[in-house]
Amino acid sequence: MAKETGRKLIAQHKKARHDYSILDTYECGLVLTGTEVKSLRQGRASLVDGFVQIDGNEAWLHNVHIPEYSQGTWTNHSARRKRKLLMHREEIDKLQSKTQESGHTIVPLALYFKDGRAKVEIALAKGKKEYDKRQTLREKQDRRETDRAISAVKRRERASGPSTRA
Repeated sequence: MAKETGRKLIAQHKKARHDYSILDTYECGLVLTGTEVKSLRQGRASLVDGFVQIDGNEAWLHNVHIPEYSQGTWTNHSARRKRKLLMHREEIDKLQSKTQESGHTIVPLALYFKDGRAKVEIALAKGKKEYDKRQTLREKQDRRETDRAISAVKRRERASGPSTRA
């Protein structure tokens, strides 16, 4: 069998970028059982309620839903068990000191296979207030409207044919 290369996305937490302002991101490995890997290879997982907690100098991923493997027998895993993250000691220490500041948390952003190994992208984040969310949404809509206006002008210029301007 050929060695897997590249990045294959399994699950994304799209709402995290809306609910939190992302300060820093990290890529870490996961300690998984065989049935969890097989379930992930089927492309099934949910990061919606997930969070990372540092406990005893180890980082743990909580509430990430990886459904039971359909062909698994008594060896099947629990769907929402806590999973250990594989990170460097300096990264864990840095995250631990940052999360003790008020309003900071660690959330998973994406779950994917990179060169055949399961990885999770986590982010140090600060919760947004409701007015921050509205401001971000307004900026996104304004940017979209300006892009549309620019592309409409370009389209009209192309449709009118060669320009008679000097």
